[in-house]
Amino acid sequence: MVTREDIIKIAKLAKLSVEEDEIEQLTKDMSEIISFADTINTAVEDEDTEFDDINNIVNAFHEDEVIESFHRDEILKNREGGENGCFLVKKRVK
Repeated sequence: MVTREDIIKIAKLAKLSVEEDEIEQLTKDMSEIISFADTINTAVEDEDTEFDDINNIVNAFHEDEVIESFHRDEILKNREGGENGCFLVKKRVK
């Protein structure tokens, strides 16, 4: 069970401001989330249940193949600007 003090501590660690009237609802919501996570954990522990694949796919993996590609300069020949195969990107901070 999540307590009021837990919510205040989590908010402080996350540097969030929580109004006094929000704490009760947050406590309830967090308790429900943790309860749901516990339910999921108990479902995962049941290893007797086999996955039923509706598409009948047995093994969808394949070996990686190295194939020949274009040279970097050929791919970037129509670029505007840039140096040494790199593009200059303007820094944007909001």
